[in-house]
Amino acid sequence: IIRNWAPEGTDVEKKDCLSHHEVLTRLDGFDPDRGVKIVGHRGYCLTGYGLFLNLALINYGLEFLFSKGYTPNQPPYFMLREAMAKTAQLEQFDEELYKVTEKENDPASDKYLIATSEQPISALHEGEWLNDKDLPIKYAGYSTCFRKEAGSHGKDAWGIFRVHQFEKIEQFVFCKPENSWQHFDEMIDTSEEFYKNLGIPYRVVAIVSGALNNAASKKFDLEAWFPFQGEYKELVSCSNCTDYQTRELEIRFGQKKQTDASFQKTYCHALNSTLCATERALCCVLENYQTEEGIKVPEVLRKYIPGQPEFLPFTKELPKDSTSLKAKGKAEMPKGGGAPKVPKEGEMAERPKHPKEEQIS
Repeated sequence: IIRNWAPEGTDVEKKDCLSHHEVLTRLDGFDPDRGVKIVGHRGYCLTGYGLFLNLALINYGLEFLFSKGYTPNQPPYFMLREAMAKTAQLEQFDEELYKVTEKENDPASDKYLIATSEQPISALHEGEWLNDKDLPIKYAGYSTCFRKEAGSHGKDAWGIFRVHQFEKIEQFVFCKPENSWQHFDEMIDTSEEFYKNLGIPYRVVAIVSGALNNAASKKFDLEAWFPFQGEYKELVSCSNCTDYQTRELEIRFGQKKQTDASFQKTYCHALNSTLCATERALCCVLENYQTEEGIKVPEVLRKYIPGQPEFLPFTKELPKDSTSLKAKGKAEMPKGGGAPKVPKEGEMAERPKHPKEEQIS
């Protein structure tokens, strides 16, 4: 752990509160049942203020990076296989990426949905010689991201923390090699400032070398506090990939002329850092800003929401089988399955019966 931060007066501890998806449910802010009906596992629809809060995070994030000298860029959401192979890790093709086939028996026409805007943005300057005076080039990438999440079955399965489709704002920098570590520090600082402005407790963690992929020379994660689960969870990954990606993509800078015997190709360094995966960040905001009556809206997000509300009241009740009731041991399945019921005060909860037991009785 490199460092911790929390707003003054905030107790970073597990709380007797609602989980993020219960807060969304009470706000009438998402519809998981119809989302699953349409697309299957981990499907969802954001609705009402759930959608407005997500869009507020997107708009605030882009405006925030623009103020830091980043150029907003919304890249293609598809990449040709040849282009993706130069920027994605081999294991990502099977575990993470969705393949789109246009023509049978024509692999060259295959495309892949992006898992992050880092992938197409890293390839923006493929084969180019960049001018010294143009460096660094700083992009604020915005895109919808698509991930299979293979290997994460059962992990964070409820709510919108880990889903197959989400929005993300990414920092991406091309720079001179001698400046890349300075930019690494600046990028994690930028992400920290963003979450400080949101008032979210977090910690910064250095990732051990054995857990790094081939591209990253060094990686820091920013993990934010989720009070319902009582744990820190990753919201940001910041990596210095040095020249690993730019060598494959032939992204150089300096003079093109090779008449000098001492001439050497000089590759740019490339760095990337999450600013905000908005659905995941929304989960954290909802858990940290909830009250018994609704949620307080973080001050920096208010101007992006219709009416600029300071507070959003709950409008729906929770189902009786809700996550927080289960955590408290208050939800109970009735005979033969079906919807759970909450025992009255002083009553003993009856053990749920398997349907076959019902047949015997």
